Amino acid sequence: MTKLDPHQPQHTRNEMPSQSACQSHDRTAPAAVLPQTSKTSRTSPISRLRRVLLGAAAVASGVLAWQVGAYAFGGAESAVVIAAPKLDEPASGARTETAVFAGGCFWGVQGVFQHVKGVTKAESGYAGGAAKTADYETVSSGTTGHAESVQVTFDPQQVSYGKLLQIYFSVAHNPTEVNRQGPDSGTQYRSAVFPMTNAQRQVATAYIAQLDASHVYSKPIATKVEKYTGFYAAESYHQDFLTEHPNYPYIVINDLPKVKDLKRVFPAQYRDAPVLVKTASVK
Repeated sequence: MTKLDPHQPQHTRNEMPSQSACQSHDRTAPAAVLPQTSKTSRTSPISRLRRVLLGAAAVASGVLAWQVGAYAFGGAESAVVIAAPKLDEPASGARTETAVFAGGCFWGVQGVFQHVKGVTKAESGYAGGAAKTADYETVSSGTTGHAESVQVTFDPQQVSYGKLLQIYFSVAHNPTEVNRQGPDSGTQYRSAVFPMTNAQRQVATAYIAQLDASHVYSKPIATKVEKYTGFYAAESYHQDFLTEHPNYPYIVINDLPKVKDLKRVFPAQYRDAPVLVKTASVK
């Protein structure tokens, strides 16, 4: 059986881990079925060439279908149009605030928030566990307590914490899934909010209750409001992954639709140019 890691980018970088421990799905690539001929049959060079080409095409199409099927297992989640939170943080005059959200693979969640006006940084990382286990290989075991998360730094005078929650619940992920998103499963892909202040905790808790009471989703909200114990930035190759690899199958199938939904559902909050971690780090 071939191990497929939907998060492991298919390129060679020095900083890439030599062996991935991320959630993987067992898939066996279909064997090519090539035309069979009798030993005594006579075939022209053109016919033989045609069979070779057809066989190669069968292999290519089979592998492509296998890859797409594996990457798309679970499918991209559709946006759900929801009301804004009735309770939001009061205006404080602050120009910088930080929030932490977990909602499946951090590539897509980061990509969504990088396109939100008022966000000055959206960094992929880990939250919920200890510092010593905050690395991709260990977190991917699902035993660390960490969730793949995104730390969002924003200007509350441009976008409120409540509006970020609305985007998070509406387009960034499916908040009714328990320990999974799309093709990924495990506690590291859980839906969780890590409030950094009492005000954030009150807004998040009230909003979850509001959404459950509205029955806008077909299932109850699975998102947990967890204690914030620290955020640990992910490895550099995970940062800005959606922008750097827009043609990567996992991104095309699972994450780019989220950015399109952001533009469609929240046009006033959408911006075309994403705010990138690596660009900000070199300034």
